[in-house]
Parts: sequence; structure tokens; C-alpha cells
Amino acid sequence: QVQVVESGGGSVQAGGSLRLSCTASGFTSDDSIMGWYRQVPGNECELVSIRSRAGSTYYADSVKGRFTISRDNAKNTLYLQMDSLKPEDTAMYYCAARRTSDGGNRLDPSAYNYWGQGTQVTVSS
Repeated sequence: QVQVVESGGGSVQAGGSLRLSCTASGFTSDDSIMGWYRQVPGNECELVSIRSRAGSTYYADSVKGRFTISRDNAKNTLYLQMDSLKPEDTAMYYCAARRTSDGGNRLDPSAYNYWGQGTQVTVSS
């Protein structure tokens, strides 16, 4: 029913920029939370940033000041502008979405019902 698709990943050198996009097709909730997670092989899924429809945001300390999350509510589209990229940012980036009414901790990936397939970001030294 709901399909989440990310795009915008690629390979850049340290200090470069990328902008990720995520569209949740068939996602019609007017009260929702969408966010970005990332994962590297052998590691747990890490929260990067989240943004509610109402506009509240969260950033992981590791990306604060470098990444900017934005959202087009009418299109159910989420963006992540990534500047001053570092090799440590290399990961598969996943878009996730949930309805606020579903409950749970918004910082917990298990609380998100809909996930994309991921888009790879690679940052070289």
C-alpha cells in the first residue's frame, strides 16, 4: 500500500555535498513523522534526523550543523541536505515513515512502519 523510495545518493569527496530525497507514495496521514536512518555493514541502524509534519526536528550529534532536514507535506516528500560530508558519513541511508498515532518512541527505528530500500552514500578521503 505504501511505498517509500529514496534517491540522491552517490560518491563524493570529503567536504562535498549531496541531497537525498524520499517520497512515500500512498502515505496519506496528516499527522506523521518521517526520518532518515543510516547503516554500515556490521553496525546497528543509526538515527540521522527526523522531522514531523508539524515541524519539530531532531539531529544526531554527529551530523548537527552539517545536515538539514526538510519536508514537503503536500507531496509526502522528505529531503536531507548533507554538507561538509565526512568519510564517517559513508553508509546506506534509509527513509522511514510512521503515523504519530502509532505510538512508540520516535527515536526508535522499530517504531517506524514504512521503510525505503536505501540509497548508498560514499564519502572518500
